[in-house]
Amino acid sequence: MSLQDWVAQGWIQEHKTSPQEIASLLAVADRDLANAQIETLAAEWRLIIAYNSALRTATAALAAAGFRLSTQVSHHYYGIESLGFTIGLEARLITQFDGFRKKRNLSAYEQSGAVSEQEASEMIALARDLRLRAQNWMEKHHPDLL
Repeated sequence: MSLQDWVAQGWIQEHKTSPQEIASLLAVADRDLANAQIETLAAEWRLIIAYNSALRTATAALAAAGFRLSTQVSHHYYGIESLGFTIGLEARLITQFDGFRKKRNLSAYEQSGAVSEQEASEMIALARDLRLRAQNWMEKHHPDLL
């Protein structure tokens, strides 16, 4: 499959982005990454905030590639999976990120106390890594958007 196949399936749409949109998405990712590191917050919230940072980073990379997520069900899943097409993220990290998506859903909607400090720290580290990789990828492939 390719991103064009995803367009045909209705999972994403073609999208013309701008430097302003990319800057805004990355600013939100950076803000959330900083807030996820506030140690007085519960591990659950730290994971959720770091997850949001990573998802904004994925959204920015997808926009730089000329696409945006559709608003249908599973848009978080496709945002995560898109990182393989955009920044070339390894399958094991996509799987790890998707596991945190499931953990976030459990914590946010069903079960209190479902996130350990270790999991929160791992999600923060992943969000930080994704942000750096996305920046490097955009500098190489889409410098006009930065």
